[in-house]
Amino acid sequence: MPPLTTSTSFSSIAGSIGGSNSENGIDHLEPEPPKFFFKEKYAKLGVRGNFMPLAAQPKYVDIGEWLAHQTVEQYRLVEALLQCIQEIDANTGLPICNPKGCPVMSAGRVPIRVPATQYVSLVQRWITGKIHDEEAFPTDSSFGNTASAYASGGLNTPSANTPIAMGPTTSNAPLSTLAGRDWVGKKGGFPETFFGDVKTAFRQIFRLYAHLYHSHWIDPFWHMSTGSNSSGWTDLNSCFVHFISVGKLFGLLSEKDMEPMQPLIDIWIANGSIPADAVNGACTIVPSQ
Repeated sequence: MPPLTTSTSFSSIAGSIGGSNSENGIDHLEPEPPKFFFKEKYAKLGVRGNFMPLAAQPKYVDIGEWLAHQTVEQYRLVEALLQCIQEIDANTGLPICNPKGCPVMSAGRVPIRVPATQYVSLVQRWITGKIHDEEAFPTDSSFGNTASAYASGGLNTPSANTPIAMGPTTSNAPLSTLAGRDWVGKKGGFPETFFGDVKTAFRQIFRLYAHLYHSHWIDPFWHMSTGSNSSGWTDLNSCFVHFISVGKLFGLLSEKDMEPMQPLIDIWIANGSIPADAVNGACTIVPSQ
């Protein structure tokens, strides 16, 4: 998929997803499927354990490197889940998520008049464009062929082979100018825009998860399961609780961002699936002014 580091169409769509659009004439949409996933019975995880080791910044790893790693890793996980809704339905000959079945991007908020497939494609192009842009995410590709340097999670919690951020800055600004300012990721060679890009990526990944739940929890994730304790929706839960733990721990998601999935998040907070430090935003990053 070609990089899309700047996209007016993506910006306009992303900026309006949470807004009111009654003027667009889409107030009379078909109701979404029942929200079974907001019930405690269906909040179970496919894996057990403490997600904190997967989320917390290792002692000797720069915060920029860790956020870069988490952005790549969290996108890898949601991309694997997106493949489930991009599979061809044998009965219709169409992908499970298609413009006819998902004519708007519905993610628990007022939907917008953009087919979900188009929105998802734009998000994927934007994120992949960023993480493969050496100026936005300077990385050392040699790490991709070695054993995992950091703890990582997956559908079955495998080890990761994600690019790890490397040294010198790619900024074209004079060193005399750079020396007087500080920003998240500067030490690891990341540009001033890096932290904003990370937060944007996390907001968009959240919206992808919200769409998977609100529009596709039953088809395909419930149908992928052979029983209430089987894989499918529990794997979806495992990946999402991992993502939320990272997002809350470092303050990458606002309360408003998380509103469409708050009932499920509240269940995980109450039962301890989301670690206490993450709930409290123990490592929330406040960028320098």
